[in-house]
Amino acid sequence: MLDKAQLISTALSSVDSLNSEDVPEIISSIQEVRVTRILVTDNSGLAVYDSLRVRNERGKMMLLPEVVQALASRDVFHCSYEGGALQSHAAMPVFCGNRMTGAVYLMEYDTEEGAMIQTLQANILYVSLILEAAVILISVVFSATFSGRMRRILQSIRTVREGDYSNKIETRGHDELDQLAGEFNELTDRLQDYEQKRRQFVSDASHELKTPLASIKLLSDSILQNEMDEDTTREFVADIGQEADRLTRLSEKLLELTKIDAGTEENREIVEVAEVAERVAHMLAPIASLREIGIRTDIASDCTVMTIEDDLYQILFNLAENGIKYNNDGGLLEISAKCDEENVTLTVSDTGVGIPADSIDHIFERFYRVDKARSRAAGGAGLGLSIVHDMVERNYGTICVENRPEGGSRFTVTFPYIPVEVEA
Repeated sequence: MLDKAQLISTALSSVDSLNSEDVPEIISSIQEVRVTRILVTDNSGLAVYDSLRVRNERGKMMLLPEVVQALASRDVFHCSYEGGALQSHAAMPVFCGNRMTGAVYLMEYDTEEGAMIQTLQANILYVSLILEAAVILISVVFSATFSGRMRRILQSIRTVREGDYSNKIETRGHDELDQLAGEFNELTDRLQDYEQKRRQFVSDASHELKTPLASIKLLSDSILQNEMDEDTTREFVADIGQEADRLTRLSEKLLELTKIDAGTEENREIVEVAEVAERVAHMLAPIASLREIGIRTDIASDCTVMTIEDDLYQILFNLAENGIKYNNDGGLLEISAKCDEENVTLTVSDTGVGIPADSIDHIFERFYRVDKARSRAAGGAGLGLSIVHDMVERNYGTICVENRPEGGSRFTVTFPYIPVEVEA
């Protein structure tokens, strides 16, 4: 529109003054302009030309906003959509040299473009309604699906809370709910495993406690119900005392396991391995001498670890005691330690019969015994190595066992090496 107004303004700039005689001739000579209305005024706002046939305003003062702005030397353009049609308005001053001689005003009433806009609006509205309906439908479906899956998860949680750890949630997809269901399934697997171990532990502990109690009951009933001489009575009382000692040892081991499982934190300190190993060897020497079993220690100097001293003593004592119990008469028990820049490695070896291959993977399980009859005769309950294993782990170490090629078994315990700075 401004281009057309510029074209007419340029054509009219050839006359000194705009009048009703010259302007129509000039405009009729311009073929490129096709608009609804062309209005030309002089510099006072008087219409000297109006292309409308009906309601022609020629000879009247035109105070249209666009004309007023054009007479103030401004180019004007604006359009609006009303009544299904696009209305465009443009105005521009006309100059002859440096003198303004009037203004030209153009108006375009386009129903075709209006119809296009109306169709476009209808299409946009139609597409918007479809999109809104689709969004609502998807939201309803998603909400129903989400609520259903969440209800299944909550129901599974209630089921597990009641003690049924075998309940599982079927997972489909890869969203957050599926990840939650996967974590829940892993948790129930662990709970089921822990529950199974707990029941097995209670069963084994009850069995271990039942045996000495039954022996004490039998022996005491025998004393009460039968006439015995003094020597026989003393023998029975001694047997009762042995069974009571066995109950005491078992109770102490169960309490130690409970303490370890509770994760009770104790103060750790830097401990010299050689000092603890020598104490263990000294304490077990009388027991070993009864079966002519030799004890040999080979502890490197400056082997220091950060640990609970009582734990380190208990670890070495249990391993060495087992090495004596299950050794051959006249055999040898070796306790050695060496260290490098990263680790301290403790080794307890014996010259006994070793451990069957099918038992090595279970040797650290609670109440597991390789030879149940022999273990009972030696006073074992299958808890010593389990306690050792848990103590090693809570002191950030590792433990493994293997059979020696020349006979017997070898337990290897590894702890992080903690160097001690010596003051100058």
